[in-house]
Amino acid sequence: MVGSSSRVRIGIARDEAFGFYYPDDINALEQAGATLVPFSPLHDDHLPDLDALFIGGGFPETHMQTLSSNRSMCDDIRAAIDKDMPVYAECGGLMYLSNSITWHDRKLPMVGALPADSVMCDRPQGRGYVRLRELEIHPWLEQAEGADDLPAHEFHYSKLVNIDPSIHFAYQVLRGTGIDGKHDGLLYKNVLANYTHLRNVESNPWASRFVSFINSIIQ
Repeated sequence: MVGSSSRVRIGIARDEAFGFYYPDDINALEQAGATLVPFSPLHDDHLPDLDALFIGGGFPETHMQTLSSNRSMCDDIRAAIDKDMPVYAECGGLMYLSNSITWHDRKLPMVGALPADSVMCDRPQGRGYVRLRELEIHPWLEQAEGADDLPAHEFHYSKLVNIDPSIHFAYQVLRGTGIDGKHDGLLYKNVLANYTHLRNVESNPWASRFVSFINSIIQ
């Protein structure tokens, strides 16, 4: 890890497989004290020096062969997670961090950091507006005001299977699908991985909370 003497360095996955980010959320992370460092799970061999990772939505299934073949990147990410690096992942990022992706009857290994497998389906498994209730186990600091009913959205054709039954979740789903119809926000070490896409708004300032969480880990 780089350390906390200056702005925290968050690696942000940006390439043909990962590109779904809200500009306002990016700005909010920077305003909260983060320097965003782009990296490519497709094209880069190794992670740069970082304090944390943000892997957003996209279409990892359409690039699953290249993602799977880039074992040095997968190994770097898995090792960083095993060493307790803070990570936030949404949708495509969640799929990439799982054990594998299956699409068109083809199954390929992914990062293998999260104890579940991703399977693509013919129809959407979750689509539309979501309402979440943040659970006490949520790892980020300073729980959001109004955390009993957080608005967000989801759109995914994949689902998670073979989920380790001992896994914990950060959210109860009040409306929507999430990971299992009742929960979203898979928790593993310092990883929070959702199907839901959060928006940084006054009632849910997730960007500053994530940066505060990173600082609490690296200090």
